[in-house]
Amino acid sequence: MTVILTPGAATLAQLQDIWTNSQPVTLDLSSHPAINAAAELVENAADGSDPIYGINTGFGKLASVKIASEDTGTLQRNLILSHCCGVGETLDEATTRLMMALKLLSLGRGASGVAMSTVQLIEAMLETGVTPIVPSQGSVGASGDLAPLAHMAAAMIGEGEAHHKGTRMLAKDALSKAGLTPITLNAKEGLALINGTQFSTACALVGLWGAWQNAATSVLTCALSTDAIMGSTAPLQDAIHTLRGHRGQIEVARAQRALMAGSEIRESHRDGDTRVQDPYCIRCQPQVTGAAMDLLHFAGRTLETEANAVTDNPLVLVEDGLIVSGGNFHAEPVGFAADQIAVALSEIGAIAQRRVALMVDPTLSFDLPPFLTPDPGLNSGLMIAEVTTAALMSENKHLANPCTTDSTPTSANQEDHVSMAAHAARRLSRMNKNLNVILGVEAMCGAQGIEFRAPLKTSAALSDAISVLRGVVPALGEDRYMAPEIEAAAQLVSSGKMTGSVQMPAFVKGQVE
Repeated sequence: MTVILTPGAATLAQLQDIWTNSQPVTLDLSSHPAINAAAELVENAADGSDPIYGINTGFGKLASVKIASEDTGTLQRNLILSHCCGVGETLDEATTRLMMALKLLSLGRGASGVAMSTVQLIEAMLETGVTPIVPSQGSVGASGDLAPLAHMAAAMIGEGEAHHKGTRMLAKDALSKAGLTPITLNAKEGLALINGTQFSTACALVGLWGAWQNAATSVLTCALSTDAIMGSTAPLQDAIHTLRGHRGQIEVARAQRALMAGSEIRESHRDGDTRVQDPYCIRCQPQVTGAAMDLLHFAGRTLETEANAVTDNPLVLVEDGLIVSGGNFHAEPVGFAADQIAVALSEIGAIAQRRVALMVDPTLSFDLPPFLTPDPGLNSGLMIAEVTTAALMSENKHLANPCTTDSTPTSANQEDHVSMAAHAARRLSRMNKNLNVILGVEAMCGAQGIEFRAPLKTSAALSDAISVLRGVVPALGEDRYMAPEIEAAAQLVSSGKMTGSVQMPAFVKGQVE
């Protein structure tokens, strides 16, 4: 089913649908008049004598070099070819398609000056499964994501490489197999295609969606951990959280309280428990993960705005009859959002890892066997699984250091402050994978701990979640080769199958109202 996007009004849900399901994408027909009007203004300007950046001048430090009108097409082609300097791993196809959809949204606002045929080629490539090969490294997140977007644009002119329905080949062959023809770039079109934040924004959005899945899962795994150590639900009382007022904290407490409702384990120690307070990793879960969720919602609003933005340069202001240089290509908002997501991921993992450490420690876990093995000593149980979570937690702390503060001058000091948004966004994938493992191991420990409490039973919701886990990770008796089971648990977290087995409020799942 084709997703029809209205420039300026696309939602995160629509964009996630495009990324998840590889949907074809077209712009709403209402955007066409503005696109055509801007293209006409650029065409007229290209024939004039006044220098206009990127239309009849060179680029960056070469902006003072005037280009003859008969060379404007060559100028745009050379721009694309010279900027194809990306390196590193190829961006995955789903994220590349999302980047292309974001470029459509930007061009569709009618302030870029591209021809309708250029817009229609991107739509056709998305429909027929032609996906450019885009190296993931090379952008500093200002003057646009130049290198990654140049590789996208190169495929549109029949240069470079592309996937066609999953097979890698020369871009000209991919277009031919799809029944498409490479375009010849008109004035400003190459610049409009590469000057923008669509690579950084696409990677940040993918990072955001992964972070939401992890955040929601952490509420579930914390509930498992709390019941495993026979922790108290008193700190989840609504009045505590409404007195503070932060929505994320309130929603996390309510969600965890609902997950644990009806647990025989919890009821068994409600009276007469000699422990006055649980450790912070149990007691302060709403305050920590709730704050992380608030941060993710804020980042989501920023990225939704950016997804609908015009971020190339110069901008074509049709109503004023002007083509004006500006700085909308600077990806500072995206970089800030990615840095915020990274901090949230790090903190969700940090508090979850402490719960893993709590459960395997016989001095703190309220009578659970050491390292959650029924025969400690002969068996090491989940001892080293906990060490793995510590390693990944530490790695995520390192990765959470801000990227936007690491500007460096480029392009002979013409572009002397950059956002590093591309790097900020790309590292989120690695952080999410690390957190998938931490939460997967926490689920394994929590389920093992709860099963040691038999014949007492946990809640129906947590029993359902444990059943999903046990479908891929059996209970641990004697020591066995653990790596594949840790990977399977991490995949359960990443896929959302564990959270899909229980009821979760919309806010906790990251759904924007």
